[in-house]
Order: sequence, then C-alpha cells, then structure tokens
Amino acid sequence: MAAALVFAVTALVYAISLAGDQPPRDGDMRSFDMAGGRPAPSVPFRGAGGAPVTLDDFAGQVVLVNFWATWCAPCVHEMPSLARLQQELGGDDFQVVAISVDQGGEDQVQRFYQAQGLSDLEIYTDPSGRVAAAFGTPGLPTSVVIGRDGAWLGTLVGPADWSGPDARALLHHFLDRPT
Repeated sequence: MAAALVFAVTALVYAISLAGDQPPRDGDMRSFDMAGGRPAPSVPFRGAGGAPVTLDDFAGQVVLVNFWATWCAPCVHEMPSLARLQQELGGDDFQVVAISVDQGGEDQVQRFYQAQGLSDLEIYTDPSGRVAAAFGTPGLPTSVVIGRDGAWLGTLVGPADWSGPDARALLHHFLDRPT
C-alpha cells in the first residue's frame, strides 16, 4: 500500500513538472502541437541573392519558421502579422523566418513583399519544397518553433495572428526560458 502511494505521488509530481513546461495554448495557438525537442532538420534553403541558408545559421535564437506561398490565401492573410511580430520581437534573441515555397523564387516573393508593404521580413525561398518536406508539412501555412539549441519545439498548422496576445504568450514561454 505504501509503495503504491509513493508511486502515485511520484507520478503526480512528474506530471505536474511536465505540465509546468507547457506553453499557453489559447486562441489561435490552441492547436500548437509540441514536438518533443528533437533536432530540427538542417536542409538548405535560399536567402537574399540566392545565398544558401540553414536553420543552423540561427543558432542561439528562438526562430519561428513559417512555410507559405503567394498563391495561398490564408498565408497572404497571415503575413502582415508575421511582419509585425518580426518588427516588435525580432533581434538577437528571436527571428521570423518566412520560407516561401513559390516556384518563382526570390523575384516573386520580392514583388509580393513590396505590394504588401512587408519590409520587416527577410526573403527566404525554397522552390523545391525540400525544407517543408523535411518538416513533414501537411499544408500551408505551417509554422514551426525552433529553440535556441536547434530543437524543434512545436508546430502549428494553419493561419494565425502571430502578432496577437495568444501567440506572444506562447513565444514568450520559449523566449523566457533560461539558456
């Protein structure tokens, strides 16, 4: 009886400790799926001027990777909130990395950014779709949070208001963790 009680208390303490490390998932973030901290795929994509980039280039930062396309209506609706998020939180500790899977590459994305006034986002492209495939992206838009150590922390499939309070609370959960 005593051993069963000790086991039950130990299991409860463990469950509470795990729950304490969960981000808040309210509003648009309620479908955020924790990934378990496995390493993020290190598949190259393109930065400005076609320069090769991988997520390893963002080591030490929390990164919100967003897979999107100019032809995807929910993606287009979501992009201004990603730009506001980058404007307000972007810096040495956090980056929005919006990776377009458009076949037209950098020129197509640049025209879209100019037309939409999205000057706060860097241009990243993956016309081959290899990065999205490495993440098992089921559709667009899909957003992935990567930790400072390169760990895949979680995924949200579908559009969201990334500049809203629910998204900020979720992201601050990861940003405020001790390094």
